[in-house]
Amino acid sequence: MAHPSLKLIRAIRNTSGKLIFNAPYQWGHMGSCNCGHLAQEITRVSKADIHSFAMHSEGSWTDQSRNYCPTSGLPMDLLISSMLDFGLQLEDLGHLEKLSDPEILKFLGVRKLRYNNREDVILYLESWADLLEKKLLSEISLVALSEVTKPDRANEPNHPSIL
Repeated sequence: MAHPSLKLIRAIRNTSGKLIFNAPYQWGHMGSCNCGHLAQEITRVSKADIHSFAMHSEGSWTDQSRNYCPTSGLPMDLLISSMLDFGLQLEDLGHLEKLSDPEILKFLGVRKLRYNNREDVILYLESWADLLEKKLLSEISLVALSEVTKPDRANEPNHPSIL
């Protein structure tokens, strides 16, 4: 699963928000599908350009990610590289396409979602963001105030105790 980061969580939530507010959704269109919407948000490439990039290679987002080659120079591979640089993993693309990540489904308490249904995509994206947020928060450890050492200011120049 993707490495949790604020920028990735924000991108996933923004993608969900756009779908909530009726961004054009078409599961069979590489730029307007589940992955296409997230790709638009992360890369700022238009849905038409994403779809055009995908036509240089064969297959779905799952196929494209399976055949991904970072040095090919193919437009779709460059797009996927940008998404990976953002913190996604290749398997995230296939899971997003089919709404199938077992960890997200378990977090949701369901076994299956309809991958070509806008409402299920929104639910999946929101749950993914929630899960990443939970993971990110678990990585943060706050030092207890009692463990913080008071700085020794007596040795600082112009400190009142040494004037």
